[in-house]
Amino acid sequence: MRKGSGILDYRVEVTFEPRYELLSSLHTMICRKSHKKIDLSPAWVKDTLKQITPDLSSLLSEMEVDSDWKTTYLLAYLCPDGASPEEFLAWLEKKTPGDLYELIAEYSQQFPKDMGQFRSRTLTVLSSWHEQYFRKLEPKVIGGLRSEAQARTAELANQTELSAFIEETTNGLTFMPKEGLEKLVLVPHYHFQPMNIIYHFGRITQCHYSARFYLDDETDFPPHEYRMLRALAEQSRLKILRYLSGGPRTFTEIVRHLQISKGITHDHVSKLRSGGFIRAHIDGETISEYSLRPEMLDVMHRKLVDYIVN
Repeated sequence: MRKGSGILDYRVEVTFEPRYELLSSLHTMICRKSHKKIDLSPAWVKDTLKQITPDLSSLLSEMEVDSDWKTTYLLAYLCPDGASPEEFLAWLEKKTPGDLYELIAEYSQQFPKDMGQFRSRTLTVLSSWHEQYFRKLEPKVIGGLRSEAQARTAELANQTELSAFIEETTNGLTFMPKEGLEKLVLVPHYHFQPMNIIYHFGRITQCHYSARFYLDDETDFPPHEYRMLRALAEQSRLKILRYLSGGPRTFTEIVRHLQISKGITHDHVSKLRSGGFIRAHIDGETISEYSLRPEMLDVMHRKLVDYIVN
């Protein structure tokens, strides 16, 4: 964003294809540190592992959310528009290691150590995951994500304040200008809610954001709204909000202000972020500072009154 102008230095696009959720679902499985934080049933990981073969389970146990996995997200983006998961895998299978080097080099100078092995392993894992889990996914998930992307795209077409649009869509993210950045790609996801997946590749930044879409929210208080209530149910979090009312602060400054451990502070900040009360300023893939979203206090009040009274 140009300072003081409110104009973004990069283009914004909202998109969704099932192949992105194929990756998001697998990301949810291999990002083990997040298993207790996801909105899916606590039993999802165990139940899913029971559905797949021991061979695939063994492969997944060896995978990490690392630079190779990041490259997989780039390839999903570079695949021709409209490609289904099967077409994405067929496209990848036709690419030689040399082809992949050329594709990746336009966006990143970080390559897998052995491109041939990376290609082979990626094809094996994604094909097996698709066959054993993803293709059996409840169709409403894909339909809901398509609807979310279509609604946001329509909203974007009439939007004059792009920074506000990005923040509302992602529940509190703002992306700082960065040399060479030309496009921010916003992709709704389901499995990894309420968290985001952010990858920066030179000219583009991908933000796979929580769609705030659930299969059983017709009768329940939606999880993202319930999170708003829970986020405020701790004195230290209220102190953080009051501290941020004075302006943006770094994580280190918040830790010093609270005078508690980094781990506990990080947990408080994460809950305030998932509740939508604080804004995370993203520089590439890194959060540089946090700031208050005061309007969300009014939003929470209205939603609570609507739920109880109406």
